[in-house]
Amino acid sequence: MNEIKIFSPASIANLSCGYDILGVCLDKVGDKIIVRKTKKRGVVITKITGQKLSKDIKLNVAGVSATALLNETEVDCGFEIEIHKGIKPGSGIGSSAASSAGSVFAINQLIGKPYSNKELVKFAMEGEKAASGSLHADNVAAVLLGGFTFVKNSSKNDYFKLNSPIELAFTIIHPQIEIKTSDSRAIVKKHVSLQEMIEQSANIGSFVTGLYTEDYELIGRSIEDNVIEPLRSILIPKFNELKKTSLNNGALGCGISGSGPSVFAISKGASTAKKVGASMGEIYNELDLEHDIHISYVNDIGIKILEIK
Repeated sequence: MNEIKIFSPASIANLSCGYDILGVCLDKVGDKIIVRKTKKRGVVITKITGQKLSKDIKLNVAGVSATALLNETEVDCGFEIEIHKGIKPGSGIGSSAASSAGSVFAINQLIGKPYSNKELVKFAMEGEKAASGSLHADNVAAVLLGGFTFVKNSSKNDYFKLNSPIELAFTIIHPQIEIKTSDSRAIVKKHVSLQEMIEQSANIGSFVTGLYTEDYELIGRSIEDNVIEPLRSILIPKFNELKKTSLNNGALGCGISGSGPSVFAISKGASTAKKVGASMGEIYNELDLEHDIHISYVNDIGIKILEIK
């Protein structure tokens, strides 16, 4: 195997009640990455399409994560990386995670898979750190493991996969504005009250319970955030209106996707998810605000191999 082409999907982090803890992998939206072996050791990013990003491996998250992997791995070759971005940076649906996780997944395949996908998370997190300034595994764990994931402790590489109810469908509306993850994290308050901690702990506990019991109403009641959302929502145009219309049109719950500006809604079934998307789109149409709408079931596989040579 000398060359591999993969699809590295988008993801949603936090899911309202699980800041830096919960993540979910999406389908259809993502980056396509091609990695090939070279005789010269090291990593080179040769091509980027879809977005204007640096090819410098110290600045591009795919290069940062790939370098982290190779610093701990004995190989007798190098790697060229092509990145075809399908996720806009600063969109809130895991653009940096897709590139960070995708590059290490592809290299791992080319060198005989010495690492499990779970073990690759620690390398992918280095790319996330380069993008946001902090190590967090919620997006990259979802991309590498697939489905819903739970991050117990990023620094101790303690994360695992959760159950994914088959009928859950996501609506994601992405206004064409950019919010940098580092900026969005900067406005999060560092201390919360005991009551806020109790409420947030109850929500994440009931959310996980809802996933395993496939209690869709319980999942919906658990998608609440009284700590982060009130601060970040002011950065997103018409957030409260988006949330209200999604719930009025049948969504189980609605919140900020990652650090924003994308907003997600969870529904039971794709038909409801499409109805929710149409109602959310009307709000941005009235603002004449350019936006994208994605409808997706949970991607329980994660990164997909498209071609091997």
